[in-house]
Amino acid sequence: MGINFTWPALFLSLKIAVFAVSINMFLAIPAGYFIARYRFYGKEFLDIVFTLPMVMPPTVLGYYLLVLFGQHGWIGQILEKYFHLSLIFTWQGAVLAAIVVTFPLIFKPARSAFESINPCYEQAARVLTISDMAIFFRITLPLAWRGIMAGLLLAFARALGEFGATLMIAGNIPGKTQTLSLAIYEAVEAGHDHVANISVLILSAVCIFVLFMAKRLNITHNSIY
Repeated sequence: MGINFTWPALFLSLKIAVFAVSINMFLAIPAGYFIARYRFYGKEFLDIVFTLPMVMPPTVLGYYLLVLFGQHGWIGQILEKYFHLSLIFTWQGAVLAAIVVTFPLIFKPARSAFESINPCYEQAARVLTISDMAIFFRITLPLAWRGIMAGLLLAFARALGEFGATLMIAGNIPGKTQTLSLAIYEAVEAGHDHVANISVLILSAVCIFVLFMAKRLNITHNSIY
């Protein structure tokens, strides 16, 4: 036990956080743009649904994921029947939990960033017959990058420390699904204070580094909300 016990859990946590944030870039950012730019019936209700994981207890989220993706869940049965894939007690399941938990941390800043952009810039580009896709990548996204980057960094830090939903769907299997947060929990339960202290210090240092990078990028709390 000791530092050698901590590194595998840290590497797994980093891998899960990278995958979760990368996938959410293609889910939460378009969702934020869609909510910010279009008017439709039920828009604010959809915003509430997207934001719900931010306030819902992680264990409740994990239970919902079990119901949907478990052996008897309708999504889980489809994955098992047609793709021979099971997410329960796998690191991919931990990624799924991190995606759900961190989605609103990217979605909310992205929506706020897109809404803060003066639409005159986009309208001027359309007058010049620039395509909507080009406008998004050449004008809208560069103007919104600070808010989006804030969300990505906070989501990464949150994914590193995710515990409840991960434990529910992925379990706590050393070397397979045990993240650093789960390793800390196990070490404390077993009375291995030395291991717990090392793990806590490492996780705290990584989170502090992420927040320091956010500060270096001049991203403040006001750019998030």
